[in-house]
Amino acid sequence: MDYSRPEINHVRLDDLAAHDWYRFVLSFPPHLVQDYLAKFQINSQQQVLDPFCGTGTTVVECKKLGIPSVGIEANPMAWFAGTTKRDWTPDPHTLLEIALEIATRAQAAISIHGEPLRTLPEESYRLLLKNSISPLPLHKTLILLEAIEGYPEQSYSCHLKLALAKALVTSISNLRFGPEVGVGKQKEDAPVVEAWLEEVSRIANDLPQLAPLMSVPSKIYRADSRQILPALSPKSIDAVITSPPYPNEKDYTRTTRLESVLLGFIKNKADLRALKQNLIRSNTRNIYKLDADDRWVNKHTGIQAIAKEIEDRRIELGKTSGFERLYHRAVKLYFGGMAKHLADLRYVLRPGAHLAYVVGDQRSYLRVMIRTGHLLAEIASGLGYEVCGIDLFRTRAATITKEHVREEVVMLRWPGELPNYPYPFSDQAL
Repeated sequence: MDYSRPEINHVRLDDLAAHDWYRFVLSFPPHLVQDYLAKFQINSQQQVLDPFCGTGTTVVECKKLGIPSVGIEANPMAWFAGTTKRDWTPDPHTLLEIALEIATRAQAAISIHGEPLRTLPEESYRLLLKNSISPLPLHKTLILLEAIEGYPEQSYSCHLKLALAKALVTSISNLRFGPEVGVGKQKEDAPVVEAWLEEVSRIANDLPQLAPLMSVPSKIYRADSRQILPALSPKSIDAVITSPPYPNEKDYTRTTRLESVLLGFIKNKADLRALKQNLIRSNTRNIYKLDADDRWVNKHTGIQAIAKEIEDRRIELGKTSGFERLYHRAVKLYFGGMAKHLADLRYVLRPGAHLAYVVGDQRSYLRVMIRTGHLLAEIASGLGYEVCGIDLFRTRAATITKEHVREEVVMLRWPGELPNYPYPFSDQAL
């Protein structure tokens, strides 16, 4: 397959079932998972891990192929989406019947005139991107959500809420994705209940073809990918297929902010801070004073040189904002966090386990080139992994510079024995 074509990241029509219930705009496609499962010769007697699970592409695709899988995800909205997308137990007819009853109740409440528009508590509303949803659609959404949460039969509520999350970002809100999340033309009104019913119908239509595989083992843990040992059993993983965040200024919590707030996963600034602290430090908006992941790469000359080049360029250009002052630190914290992740990962891998990490080169920090894949391969090699190669996945235009940069798949193999030499990229003992 020619992975150099930009459109290769699109989901094929044959793969939409379950995946299309809700997904990140930046998610990698299911067929990439298929290709690496085949390349690694993974079968139903083995188990696959996605430690940066997102909305569950790897876990869902493995389940569709009859392969046991497990995921790790710290973002509560993404965790909820992935967990719901791998649950194929609901009866589709009952799901639709309940949805229609809820729709009738919600429409009746919406049609009542003279009452003030409902809105969010101020501390929650301030978390939203400005103008991301207009007052009347928000009012209707809150009424619909209340009807979903108030329905006596709650065993279908996760799928009903996921349908609402999908309708929010695709039809109800003013959000646009290109690929950054932003705010487009303001909608005075939106067919909230109708858009939600359409997404519920999509789920119901997929369930009959998925139901025969509902018993295939799959689970997604809500956890920090740098702290995976409490969640996973030693030597339980045969393959890893994942796409971690890239080192750039993309605040991944913004992508899911609207639905995270409306569904109650984030209610205030303290909740948002707690979420960001459990994420790998890939941008300056989730860096904190006590962060120390950078110690894992304090002797990696390439990463230290890139950080110095970024800081030197910042000084040369006279950039003085608080975020710009953190650019060089973000790079070190990112690669340090990935080193911590790869170090712990060794204990849950079976000997001979294969790994595929989808990562992208970056020029977000004052146009200094960061060869993410090559640097991760060096870190992995220092931890005892075998580097099997780096495949080109696709080329894409960088968000800021519009230059074409590479997205690659770093392929690793775990030989099964911890190295008898010290990790070369840090002063600390492992």
